[in-house]
Amino acid sequence: MTWHRTDECSRRLARIPGVGPIGASMLVMKTPAPQEFRSARHFAAWLGLTPKDHSTAGKVRPGVITRAGDEALRSVLVTGATAVIKQAQRGRVASPWLVDLLNRKPAKLAAVALANKIARVAWKLMVSGETYTTPQTVMVRAA
Repeated sequence: MTWHRTDECSRRLARIPGVGPIGASMLVMKTPAPQEFRSARHFAAWLGLTPKDHSTAGKVRPGVITRAGDEALRSVLVTGATAVIKQAQRGRVASPWLVDLLNRKPAKLAAVALANKIARVAWKLMVSGETYTTPQTVMVRAA
């Protein structure tokens, strides 16, 4: 916690819902220079949070999650995403994207998708130096 409080980037990352001080510290410590990744998708793929590509001849066939990269970091991001989903299911406010995803997909699949999104947001904040701002939220309706 002392290191987290002294590191400015870690404090900025902890503002992302589902990250917290442990996830933020791990992201800062275990990520090589974020500028080395061409895009946020490449960063999420490095973490192992993107589907394996089995596409050919213009037909897109995403496969299973690759599970490459750091298992502990990926686990912390998925656990944080699961916590955000549990809060959303209990009636707390959530983003319209998450509400729509939860209406279409099982909660565990949505947790990995949300972890992917969290990783992309974290990459953007690490590269740009910006601070996270909460997007528009809506109430979740029981399905």
